[in-house]
Amino acid sequence: MEMISTKEAPAAIGPYSQGIIVNNMFYSSGQIPLTKEGVMVEGDVSKQTHQVFHNLQAVLEEAGTSFENVIKTTVFLADMNDFSEVNEIYSGYFRDHKPARSCVEVAKLPKDAKVEIEVIALVK
Repeated sequence: MEMISTKEAPAAIGPYSQGIIVNNMFYSSGQIPLTKEGVMVEGDVSKQTHQVFHNLQAVLEEAGTSFENVIKTTVFLADMNDFSEVNEIYSGYFRDHKPARSCVEVAKLPKDAKVEIEVIALVK
């Protein structure tokens, strides 16, 4: 088991890793729209979703993988009414490659984020 940590994504805000590699599989912690300095991105769900994907890209790269190797995502939304907007942004990061996905509305996300996403990816 290898813990993944990069300064290009926000540090964990609790007792967990940004991600873990086990048996050539990378499991990310959920990423919320914090900058790498730990500042919350304010504004609409679009801005927040792009920051989440920026963070995911950083931890995936640190793990030696990429969006093309993601096999499963989980999207957590504070408001399911944001689904279409998040889905449009999501499709820009997963163009031809379409990983399995779950999407759920939750009562509240850390730091009052509007979106959180976690991924599972193959490490080649």
